[in-house]
Amino acid sequence: MKNHYIPTGVIFILILFVVPSAIPMTRSDRGDTLVVNKIPTVDEKNLFDYYSRYQIIDYNPSQSKLTTYLREKEIVAPSIIEPFKGKSSHIAVMDIMNSSWPMYCHDTHHTGRSPYSTAENPPGVMKWRFENDRIGALYGSSVIDKNGIIYFGGLDFFAVYPNGTLKWQYGIEGWSESCPAIDSNGTIYVASAYGDHNYIYAFYPNGIMKWRYYTGNDIFSSPAIGVDGTIFFGCGQSIVALFPNGTLRWQHSTNHVVYSSPVIGDDGTVYCGCHDTYLYALYPNNGTMKWMFKTGDWIRVSPCIADDGTIYCVSLDSYLYAIYPNGTMKWRTNVGAGTSPTIGQDGTIYAGWSKLYAVNPVNGSVKWIFNSSGAIQGGTPCNSLDGTIYFGTISGYLIAVNPNGTEAGRAYIGKCESAPAIGEDGTIYIGSMDNNSDGYLNAFGPGEPKKIEIQQPEPGKLYLFGNNIGSTPRNNTIILGSVKVKVQVYSEDQIVSVHFHVDGSDQYNVTKPPYEWRMNHRYGDLFPLKHTITVTGFYKGSYSWSESIDVMYFHLL
Repeated sequence: MKNHYIPTGVIFILILFVVPSAIPMTRSDRGDTLVVNKIPTVDEKNLFDYYSRYQIIDYNPSQSKLTTYLREKEIVAPSIIEPFKGKSSHIAVMDIMNSSWPMYCHDTHHTGRSPYSTAENPPGVMKWRFENDRIGALYGSSVIDKNGIIYFGGLDFFAVYPNGTLKWQYGIEGWSESCPAIDSNGTIYVASAYGDHNYIYAFYPNGIMKWRYYTGNDIFSSPAIGVDGTIFFGCGQSIVALFPNGTLRWQHSTNHVVYSSPVIGDDGTVYCGCHDTYLYALYPNNGTMKWMFKTGDWIRVSPCIADDGTIYCVSLDSYLYAIYPNGTMKWRTNVGAGTSPTIGQDGTIYAGWSKLYAVNPVNGSVKWIFNSSGAIQGGTPCNSLDGTIYFGTISGYLIAVNPNGTEAGRAYIGKCESAPAIGEDGTIYIGSMDNNSDGYLNAFGPGEPKKIEIQQPEPGKLYLFGNNIGSTPRNNTIILGSVKVKVQVYSEDQIVSVHFHVDGSDQYNVTKPPYEWRMNHRYGDLFPLKHTITVTGFYKGSYSWSESIDVMYFHLL
């Protein structure tokens, strides 16, 4: 019999094919994930929508599939790597962090949907208000990492603990008017505008700058993070993609400025609006054009993507557009332009300007209209798991609306042009500004508030030598002789001191109960008689709370 010689190389190839087929496909101790040919169930799709955060994925070129383990579930999703060129099939993925609110409007679809409920506290008590003289006018929104740390930008970039105290701040060029984003490694990306030099910054969670990328143009767009860690944002007259190391991947030129924030489809397509009136759809690997959709005016705000892939965008022509993934229009509805659209837990689309519209995703019909009594400019509506919608208004309110369009509650916070973020415990974080354009980060939710209240003197009362003897005709607060100014302090274990001022001049301070002071001498000349009493509580960390009351004060001695 003639012997047949089998080359060593052929034997090696046979081993590669035969041996794996005899070994069960399991997850290795290294954390690698093997490809599983399985279509996701509805529940898994919902998990994928809420928590598309990965650690290691496996790419199978023959099947064009990405597979990952998600909280011990196997999820198969369409690949966005077109094509995968690497030598190894295993690549590290730095998608958004698995936290309660890792980017603008929660996720890469910008749905504005939280996986946590606020049903017990809409909008809740004000737990604290963070102040800092380096916030300035606060237009940007905040994000939350897996440890509950809140990040937002103003004149500086801030990291704040869940109790409202400062963790760190970093002086950036210009100031930030957009929302940061956090990747799965904890790196925080934030953009700057109005500086002599503007950058996209990357920070480690400890506040050390990892890198910064010079853009040369103001950046009003909030960054979005792709499944492979690419950072997408609008800047000047272009849509830009950076590698995770801070180097340029590609840049797509547009015909006008881009203020819109990009969203990312399940297939990786990058959608972004532009002032040239077009919504752009770009391939993620090289930034080439997939299609352009024309509207009647600027697209200034962010689009969003529904679970079925429909893209929604608002144009300054006053219309909300529903666009199929192939770039054709499904329907359009007049909502008065305004805020970025978001998507409710049941698929309802929320958008508006002077009023909040709830729109049926099937045909664009209006389900209800809520009169917010103030423009929704930047106060993008976001919603909790129970369906409650939260948004801020120019007139100064955080408003909570039930899914049926009735009001669930409101709280005055000052002029608001930023979107809310919802924490794991149901706390709502939202920025606001006072009349002097000083910014604050406000926290509303369950628990005891961190604030102070003036209990005496009361508005509209007459005091004679410290005694309340009744109401005044024109609701003025009138004091004859003297009065004891009494203050209610919340979260006493966090208070450091309480200061009493008259017309801005410091009169007295106290560090322990009772928090009160007797006003009992003449301030300035006999006339004018009108004075402002201000009481400020300083809490641990770097935030404070002030209350004021105007009084007519007659000192008789």
